[in-house]
Amino acid sequence: MGNRVTLQTIADRLGVSRTTVSNAYNRPDQLAPELRARILDTARELRYSGPDPAARRLRSGRRDAVGLLFTEELSYAFTDPAAVILLQGIAAATERAGLALLLVPAFGSGSRTAVQDAVVDAFCMYSMPDGHPNVVAALERRLPVVVVDEPPLPGHSYVGIEDRRGARLVAEHLLELGHRRFAVLTERTHEDGYAGPLTAEREATATYYITRERLAGYREALAAAGIAWESIPRFEMPANRPERGVEGGRAALAADPRPTALLALTDQIAIGARQAAAELGLSIPGDLSIAGFDDIPGAAGAGLTTVRQPLREKGELAGRMLIAEDPAPREVILPVELIVRGSTAPPPVG
Repeated sequence: MGNRVTLQTIADRLGVSRTTVSNAYNRPDQLAPELRARILDTARELRYSGPDPAARRLRSGRRDAVGLLFTEELSYAFTDPAAVILLQGIAAATERAGLALLLVPAFGSGSRTAVQDAVVDAFCMYSMPDGHPNVVAALERRLPVVVVDEPPLPGHSYVGIEDRRGARLVAEHLLELGHRRFAVLTERTHEDGYAGPLTAEREATATYYITRERLAGYREALAAAGIAWESIPRFEMPANRPERGVEGGRAALAADPRPTALLALTDQIAIGARQAAAELGLSIPGDLSIAGFDDIPGAAGAGLTTVRQPLREKGELAGRMLIAEDPAPREVILPVELIVRGSTAPPPVG
C-alpha cells in the first residue's frame, strides 16, 4: 500500500497542486497543453492508471448502473431457468438505456457492505425475504427501488403476478379431475436450510411472500372442496432445485395412504418429484398426477401441467421502471394462465 501511486504522488513529483493533476484528467480545458502533457507523461512514468472511475461517478452524481439484489448465491442467477429469463428481461431494458447491471450477492459476510458500497443509481430487488439485511441496507441508501415478486414495500414500485390465483387454478384443476388425496411440495419458508415436513408454525411465520401466497391459493381451493389443509402431507425444501424435488417427492410418496396428486410450488421441484415417482415405478399420470408453477422452458418437454407466468415481460417491465424518469411508485400485477399437459389426469380407480 505504501507504494501506491495517487494524484498527490504526481503532484509532489511535479511541484503542483493535487487539483492541477486532477484537472489534467477531468477538466483538461483548465490547463495549458504543455502542463497537461507533462502531468500525463509523469503519470505514465509512475505507472498511474488514472482516477478511480467509481469515485469519479460518485462525485459527478452519475453511476450509470443499477444494482440487482436477489436471494440466492450469484451462481443461481445463471442456472435457474426462471431467474435466467427474468434477468434477460431486466438486462434488455437497462442496456437499451446504456446502464450496466450490477449483481449484488445475498449471502456472505460482506453482502450488506456490498449493498452499501454499490455505485448504482437504483436497486431492483428480486425474490427477497421479508426483512433481509440487504433489503434494509438498500432502503437506507434512499435510491429508487423496484421490487420483483417479493417483498412488497410500501412507497416503492412493484412487479408481481397472480400467485394466489395461479395456485388456486391448478389445485381446482386437479379437484375437477377427481383427486382427493394430495401432497404439497414447497420451497423454503425461512433461510435456515430446513428440509422436512412443513409445520403449521413454519407456514404461519414464512418470510417469503410468494411461498405464503401460493400455499394460501392451494389451501383456499382445497378448503372449498371440503379437504382439511391439516390432513394434507406438506414438505418443505431448502432450495428450488430438481434434486430437492426428488427428496420431497420421496417423502410425499411415502405417506399412507399415498397421494394421487402432488402440488409443487415450482416447476423445478415438480420435475424432481417426477423422478421420485419413476424410482417407485409409478406412471405419470396413471398412478400419480403432478403439477408445477412457472412454466419454465423445461416444463413443456416434461409434459408438465403448470401455471404460466410472463417471466421475460416481468423482467422488462421492472427494467423500464428502473430507468423511468417519473419517480412515482407503480404496482403492476401480471396475469397467469393454467397450462394443462400430460402430467395430470383423473386418479386411479380403487
